[in-house]
Amino acid sequence: MHISDIPFGITDWSGVERTEHPGETGMAYWQTRQFGAIRVRMVDYSPGYLADHWCSKGHILLCLEGELESELADGRKFILTPGISYQVADHAEAHRSYTRGGAKLFIVD
Repeated sequence: MHISDIPFGITDWSGVERTEHPGETGMAYWQTRQFGAIRVRMVDYSPGYLADHWCSKGHILLCLEGELESELADGRKFILTPGISYQVADHAEAHRSYTRGGAKLFIVD
C-alpha cells in the first residue's frame, strides 16, 4: 500500500457521523472517514448481525470488542475476538461477517 497526500491528523470518533447499514439480519453502524483512496471505519454490529452479501473488497480489520465470525465462500470460518485482526486483498477470497452477540471493529480499506 502506498499512502500519500494525507497530512498528519487525529480522529475523535465520538464526533464522526454514524450511518445505518442493514444486514440480512441485524444492523451495522458505520462511522467513516475517507482519506484519499483509503476508507477508515469504526463499525458496530448489532447482536445477530449477518452480512447481506459476500464481500470481495480487501480489508484490514481489527476486532475491538465482542466476537466476530468471518466466513469465507469456500466454507472456512474464523473467529475474531478483541485484539485479533485479519487482512485480505481485493478479489482474493470472498467473505462475510456474522456475530451472535455483537462486535465492534476498526477497518481500513
